Amino acid sequence: MDVTMAQPTAKRRGLTRTTRRSLLWGLFFVSPWIIGFVAWTVYPLLTSLSLSFTRYDLLRPPIPIGLANYTELFSDDPNFPTVLFNTFYYVVLSAPLGIISAFLMATLLNTKIVMRSVFRGIFFFPAIVPAVVTATIWQFLLNTQYGAINATLAALRLPTVPFLSNPDLIKPTLIMVHVWAQGSAILVFLAALQDVPRQLYEAATVDGANAWRRFWNITLPMCTPAILYNMVTSFIVGFQTFTFPFLLLGDNGGPERAGQMYASLLYQNAFSFLRMGKASAMAWILFIVIMFFTLVLFRSSARWVYYGGEDAR
Repeated sequence: MDVTMAQPTAKRRGLTRTTRRSLLWGLFFVSPWIIGFVAWTVYPLLTSLSLSFTRYDLLRPPIPIGLANYTELFSDDPNFPTVLFNTFYYVVLSAPLGIISAFLMATLLNTKIVMRSVFRGIFFFPAIVPAVVTATIWQFLLNTQYGAINATLAALRLPTVPFLSNPDLIKPTLIMVHVWAQGSAILVFLAALQDVPRQLYEAATVDGANAWRRFWNITLPMCTPAILYNMVTSFIVGFQTFTFPFLLLGDNGGPERAGQMYASLLYQNAFSFLRMGKASAMAWILFIVIMFFTLVLFRSSARWVYYGGEDAR
């Protein structure tokens, strides 16, 4: 290639003075965010990773111990298997049930019913109420001795239900509370339902498709991107769940630790026992588990998520 022809190409590939000036001004204006991201996200992450290989109690300097924190969790901690079982039990059941209930409620709220706007506000209400307030209300409702539900059952001469004192009922009770608090997911599904083209329903009706066929062949496929989004967020939130089990059952998760979740044990190690190294190791294990499930969901989504185009992936 001629050198004289290559020189203009190289000049075009380089940054002009105006482009460099615009780039510098852009970096200047976003520098507060970059500094905050490095200081409050990147640095804490790297510090947590380094602390996971140490013994650190906030009072003395960290002592390097290699992988001892990780091996201790799987071999010497008697509570770790119980917490893992509780968390996976909760996530595997609460995420699908929450998505199914949210989708059905959104489908109902998308129809022409009386006082539709009022019902939409009622179903979205749990998403804007602080978790502490919601947990206090459920504590009042579910308490075995003075809860409103058991008081009503006793007044009707029916047997009371030990929601928060029976180890066999604690996890189903937490799942029930999760399924109830689906305001955000309902909002996402409602937006997806309203985005489905009306022409598809009209064409299906002309072809003789009944309501079930229209739902299964039009509504459900067109809402699969919203289903994927809610599924990913449900799994992430499920693995990180802390507030409701902690407020309803305490940091030990109630009788026989039946309701103690992974985040509760992490909190206990960090702030009750001052085992910051072990807590950091638990945090990174949780990060790896969440990343694994998220990647599995995204990799499998190509088989069942429809993005509106024949060649969309």
